Amino acid sequence: MHSNHFGRSFLALSALAVVAIGALVSTGYADEPKDLPRAFIDGTGPGWTALGEADFTKVNSADDTWSFKDGLICCTGKPISVMRTKKQFTNFEINCQWRHLRPGGNSGIFVWTTPESIEKLTKEGKPGLPSGIEVQVLDPAFLTNYEKKTGKKGTWFSCHGDVFPVRVKMTPFEPTSPSGSRSFPSEDRCRESGQWNHYYARCINGEVRLWVNGKEVSGGTNCQPRTGYLCLESEGSPIEFKNLVIRELP
Repeated sequence: MHSNHFGRSFLALSALAVVAIGALVSTGYADEPKDLPRAFIDGTGPGWTALGEADFTKVNSADDTWSFKDGLICCTGKPISVMRTKKQFTNFEINCQWRHLRPGGNSGIFVWTTPESIEKLTKEGKPGLPSGIEVQVLDPAFLTNYEKKTGKKGTWFSCHGDVFPVRVKMTPFEPTSPSGSRSFPSEDRCRESGQWNHYYARCINGEVRLWVNGKEVSGGTNCQPRTGYLCLESEGSPIEFKNLVIRELP
C-alpha cells in the first residue's frame, strides 16, 4: 500500500511540474532564446547576378554623379536624378547594402520604372525623378532635419523603408501614411548614417515586399505597370551601395 501511495503521489507531482513548466514557457519566463534566428536571404546561391557598371546607363545625372570603385556604387547626390539598368525586369528579387555618408541623407531604389518617364528625363536632361514604385532610402536624421527646417511635423513619411507609387498605381500594405498613399514600415529598423543597412526586395506579379535588415516591414500590391527598369536615385546627399545583386524569377 505504501508503495502504491508513493507511486500515485509521484505521478501527481510530475503532472503538476509539467503544468508549471508549461506555464513558465508560455509566459516567457523560462530560459528560452529571446531572438530566434530568422531566415535571411543574403543574395548568394544559384541564379543571383551582380549588377555593376556595365549593367547601368546614365539617364539625367551628371557625368560624375555615379562612380564604381572598390566594389562600391558611389553617388554624390547631385543633381536630383537616376541611373537605370540597361534591361527591364518583370519578376525578380534584389539584395543590396547601402549607407548614407551624411546625416539626413535621401535616396531611393525605383522598381518597375516606366520607359516613358525614363525617355522623358533623358531627352530633357534636367533634374527630376521617374515614374515607378519607389523603395525609400532615407537616413533616420532626415525627419529631425525636415521638422527643424519646415516647422512642420513629418507625419507623411518615415525613415525606415517606405514603399510607394510615383505617378503609377499601387495598393499599399498597412500600416500606411495618413493619406494612404505610402506603405509605412511596421518597425523602425534602419541604422544611422555611416552604418550599412541591408535591403531585400521581392517584386513578383505586381507585388513588392521589402525586408529591412532581415525583417519584412512594408510593401504593396496591384502595381501597374509591373515591368520596367531598376533605377538608383540621386537626391541631394552622398550615398554608397554595395553587393547589389538581382535574381530573375518566372
